[in-house]
Amino acid sequence: MKLDQDILAASILIVDDQAANVQLLTRLLTTAGYTGVTATMDPTEVCALHRNNAYDLILLDLQMPGMDGFSVMEGLKANDSESYLPVIVLTAQPGHKLRALAAGAKDFISKPFDLVEIKTRIYNMLEVRLLYRKLERHNEQLEQAVLERTAELRESEARYRGLTELASDWYWEQDALGEFTKVSGPVVEMLGLRVSPLQGDSNDATSDGWVEAERHELWQNIAARRPFLDFLFHRTNGDGSKQQFRVSGQPMFDQACRFLGYRGVGVEVTPGR
Repeated sequence: MKLDQDILAASILIVDDQAANVQLLTRLLTTAGYTGVTATMDPTEVCALHRNNAYDLILLDLQMPGMDGFSVMEGLKANDSESYLPVIVLTAQPGHKLRALAAGAKDFISKPFDLVEIKTRIYNMLEVRLLYRKLERHNEQLEQAVLERTAELRESEARYRGLTELASDWYWEQDALGEFTKVSGPVVEMLGLRVSPLQGDSNDATSDGWVEAERHELWQNIAARRPFLDFLFHRTNGDGSKQQFRVSGQPMFDQACRFLGYRGVGVEVTPGR
């Protein structure tokens, strides 16, 4: 199995000031098939070694002269960019087990060593560790995929807007509050709405020439956030000439389905134009 191969290839650091313990653990692990086993008898080296090698597992003796295992774990937590501390403590003191777990250790192995217990706890710990790392990588890939998809959507949206404006006589956009953010063509007159001061004159447009019933129906669609296609709209000008438009619009939502606003286009379809 691939997971078994990954576990046996995991990087393991043994930290113990007793040479006999280091030799025993090293021989036990290499005999079991582990290929990435290293050791140190100097606890002050552990933080630097882990920064450089990012061990999958650290077997850490608690009782060492100069710097005990608790101090080593504090140093690892301070220097480690990960929230997960891959430490199994080695202790002969039953009272140290809970304290070690509270300090961030993930498991413990009791002294004197039980060889079956050692192999079982190390294997289980590495299995969890490697699955944790796979989950981290999967989440990173998902996050990257979301970023790439968002960029694609923005680019597609920009192309859509550009093509829409080129293909229509006029175009408009409104924000979630109904304020116009972009206006091109007789939109304001047609809808009879108030324009944001950013768009210039904010006076209500007159309704001269526009069919009020059509205007009301069009505004109801927009207010209800309903999409509409080729809505027919008419206008009679002061000289008696008539104009006819086809209007289409749709609400805009983000990826979380939050309403962003409304946009629409219009094309004059007056006969003989």
